[in-house]
Amino acid sequence: MTTGLLALTVFAALFAMLANRLAATVVTAPMAFIGFGYLISQTGLFPASQAEVILHVVAEVALILLLFLDAAQIDLGALRRRHTWPVRMLVFGLPLSIALGTAAAAWFMPSWPLAVAALVAAILAPTDAALGQAVVNNPVVPERSRRGLTVESGLNDGLALPAVLFFASLSAEAAGDGNFSWLIFSAKQLVFGPAVGATIGALAGFILLRAKRHLLTAEAYEGVGAIAIACITYLAANEVGGNGFISAFVAGLMFGNVVKGQCKFVYEFTESEGLLLTWSAFFLMGLTLVPEALDHLHWQSLAIILTSLFIVRPLAIWLSLTGTDASGATRLFFGWFGPRGLATALFALVVLQEIDHDVAEPVLMLAVNAVWISALLHGMTAVPGANWYAAKVRAMGECPEIQPIETSAKPLRTTAH
Repeated sequence: MTTGLLALTVFAALFAMLANRLAATVVTAPMAFIGFGYLISQTGLFPASQAEVILHVVAEVALILLLFLDAAQIDLGALRRRHTWPVRMLVFGLPLSIALGTAAAAWFMPSWPLAVAALVAAILAPTDAALGQAVVNNPVVPERSRRGLTVESGLNDGLALPAVLFFASLSAEAAGDGNFSWLIFSAKQLVFGPAVGATIGALAGFILLRAKRHLLTAEAYEGVGAIAIACITYLAANEVGGNGFISAFVAGLMFGNVVKGQCKFVYEFTESEGLLLTWSAFFLMGLTLVPEALDHLHWQSLAIILTSLFIVRPLAIWLSLTGTDASGATRLFFGWFGPRGLATALFALVVLQEIDHDVAEPVLMLAVNAVWISALLHGMTAVPGANWYAAKVRAMGECPEIQPIETSAKPLRTTAH
């Protein structure tokens, strides 16, 4: 295992040294670390049994922190005031993606209960800007478009999570004894989780502001405090029967909108410490899950994944932006650049133990295959796609005004969940 860890750290160091140059190529960090993890899995340098334990820990920590910190960057006031592109994609596009994805999954896997098809659709709905980093950081793409994709990817995982839990409860109920115990449990999670998160997030924000006002703390300690708050909300929600992940997301929304840019760590984490966390998660995924997922890649699961990437999301985004000032090129661009990333795999891991064993493994394997396929396709098309879109915008004379809605501090993230 030591040799495997050494190989990972050397690879991470080398990738970091070349990251700026690689950002202009088809090679993305998720693609590289998933591929390296798969390569290591073939050597036996990193025992799979030990890596699986580490993966679950890293996955949960990553999901908790990134849900909290992504949500903390969203300006709720601006989202309420403006009928912006990301709002339409979240309010209309996300439910449409789940509905269309359910129909596609049910078509290709008629033996699955409808609840399982809907669960798969909900797991495949969240997007990850880290897989399209060459897009959201490319200066040739209009800033409003980059912001739209960044805000959507930052919020849609938290908004998709209740749907994932709800359909997981329905699928468990369909395989159970019909007493609706899982449905009641899920309802408690969806009520108590947000309540705990809203209370702790708002209270923590007010305490931080007061502490800063009286010089009781400093920026050097804010990061520790923010991470602790995210963990507190997760653990507290679990203690009272709520869902800790939803609690962390809601806490981030409340915390960020109370402190309003006065906690710099919120905007810096995903560009520093968060990189190591997400790179490690992708590496462990490639090491432990991708080899098995490849063995489970049959034509039905591949059809569901490709339909989700090429038809479901593009159609949902196109319809959700109808009636806005988004051009056809913009709607096509947004529809394609919705890569499936860490949230898709983590959501499948979260519900793995809660759904029927007969469908649990196929659902997880489908999610993992969706992540590496998306990493490959979106990584390869990120740079040429961004250049195509920029050329179309220039040719049409389209120059959308900048509408900063997600944060009053750093405008863009270099990675995501």
